[in-house]
Amino acid sequence: MFGGLGMNPSMDDINLIQQAQRHQLVVTNLGEEIDLEIGTGEDEAAFATNSLIGGTTREPSTGEHDETKHMVLVSDLQGEDQDMSKGQPSAKRKKKVVKRWREEWADTYKWAYVDMKEGTARIFCSVCREYGRKHRRNPYGNEGSRNMQMSALEEHNNSLLHKEALRLQTASKDKIVVDKPIYVKTLMSKSAGSIVEGALKRDPNEIEFIQSVQESVHALERVIAKNSHYVNIMERLLEPERMIVFRVPWIDDRGETHVNRGFRVQFNQALGPCRGGIRFHPSMNLSIAKFLGFQQTLKNALSPYKLGGASGGSDFDPKGRSDNELMRFCQSFMNEMYRYMGPDTDLPSEEVGVGTREMGYLFGQYRRLAGQFQGSFTGPRIYWAASSLRTEASGYGVVYFARLMLADMNKEIKGLRCVVSGCGKIAMHVVEKLIACGAHPVTVSDSKGYLVDDDGFDYMKLAFLREIKSQQRSLRDYSKTYARAKYFDEVKPWNERCDVAFPCASQNEVDQADAINLVNAGCRLLVEGSNMPCTAEAVDVFRKANVLIAPAIAAGAGGVAAGEIEVLRESNSMQWSAEDFESRLQEALKQTYEKALKAANDFGYQKESPEALLHGATIAAFLNIAQAMTDQGCV
Repeated sequence: MFGGLGMNPSMDDINLIQQAQRHQLVVTNLGEEIDLEIGTGEDEAAFATNSLIGGTTREPSTGEHDETKHMVLVSDLQGEDQDMSKGQPSAKRKKKVVKRWREEWADTYKWAYVDMKEGTARIFCSVCREYGRKHRRNPYGNEGSRNMQMSALEEHNNSLLHKEALRLQTASKDKIVVDKPIYVKTLMSKSAGSIVEGALKRDPNEIEFIQSVQESVHALERVIAKNSHYVNIMERLLEPERMIVFRVPWIDDRGETHVNRGFRVQFNQALGPCRGGIRFHPSMNLSIAKFLGFQQTLKNALSPYKLGGASGGSDFDPKGRSDNELMRFCQSFMNEMYRYMGPDTDLPSEEVGVGTREMGYLFGQYRRLAGQFQGSFTGPRIYWAASSLRTEASGYGVVYFARLMLADMNKEIKGLRCVVSGCGKIAMHVVEKLIACGAHPVTVSDSKGYLVDDDGFDYMKLAFLREIKSQQRSLRDYSKTYARAKYFDEVKPWNERCDVAFPCASQNEVDQADAINLVNAGCRLLVEGSNMPCTAEAVDVFRKANVLIAPAIAAGAGGVAAGEIEVLRESNSMQWSAEDFESRLQEALKQTYEKALKAANDFGYQKESPEALLHGATIAAFLNIAQAMTDQGCV
């Protein structure tokens, strides 16, 4: 789509240096005179008949004299130029525009810079690497207003083309860091290796999805070795049943139009209707949607309920947006998604960037378009639908699972020093339940660093943390109130002394170096609160150090259980207390735990082995799906 514009998603170091030099030019050449093309449009035939600039230019008033020092628009063409334009109607007209390239513009629009093009100064975009009207129709035009320059820059900054180029550039920068031979564990069988090889050939650039495939295939080696029929099943399973990619246009509070990209991957419905989260985050892409959908498929298959798996979301960033902007975006998102939603088809749940408020907006638009009311679709804490512990279920479930593992080791969680990453919904509820169980949680983290309180968090401190996050303040503010607490910039909490670690932030947050730090810090149990938080190299370190790992597809089953308990409550019109709900949640986690251990034991993994739960959970989930896919034939 973008090839015709001369964009190359890859970016080498030389280009990056050149762009840095160009940006410096922005600051130094503040009085650059730029010859802008303002002739007929090249991108739309109908546009050629319309004049870009109409009316006469007025002289600036005395009050505006100082402001016009920054930008002076000379709109009267010379007489001979007018004569030439009359003689050559198809030729482009040009105007000399003196741009006082303001320093504040250079700070705000770091991608814009002044450079020479065929002997003429132009305003370029370092992301798209094009200038002027090649981005959008006359994006840098100056229709008489001194603010038009900034408005045009803002318009381009919000354009779909610019955002897509920025996404590709960001992806290519990430590849400069991670573009290395993909870490593949040695596989015992050629059959298992062929599955990974096929996935790599089909989706070589989907890093997150390929990583999740490798982890699953490695866990299934013994299963595949016993029955080669599972090779074909796995190959079919790894191709999603349906992938939906669509645009999401919306209007902000200033009346400006934005466009984001929406995703929904309905990965597998062999066991039942899809359930899975919706994530709103700038990093969201198809690879992450597929990885999350695959993980959700395994998680749902391992649970006591008959469910398929799905996931999706958008690269929309909800941070800093007003309630009205969020509502308009959610409604636009659902305008497309409602066609693929329904109680017996696919019901979404919360994920990163999507909470009660967003789910309410999504459901409202779904109900309006589909004419159906399905309360469990709305998410937690909505008085007319949700259960009393729907919000807490995922985080509480992670702690329940840790208690089950410790009980088999004749230990209890009370008094243990626990390190938690993240400060979102799951992380906060993990900390809350750890406090209730008598454990000693000492850390939380955000994207800029982590906070440690050696005295441990209590309910009062937890309430203060939630207040800080609700006001979008830094975790650093906590240490201003509690002097013994410390905040560390640009580091993760994995070097803190601990007995149990709970990664609850994002995928791949624990790498090989972090794993070594955790082992040296005394960690003997790691319970995954987020999806795929450990890299393959980190898992190898834990395995060699005999650190037990509770995989997210098992430990994170609390959210799945809560959703289905909610559906059951609605269908039977029952009213459950928080204690009843929590009892059912614990029972669902116990069944999941026992199912994973049994599958591990059936294929020769001892309970004490660090690979028992890690492999057993995947084996149990896969066998459930494989049986259903076999029974239903090649569909």
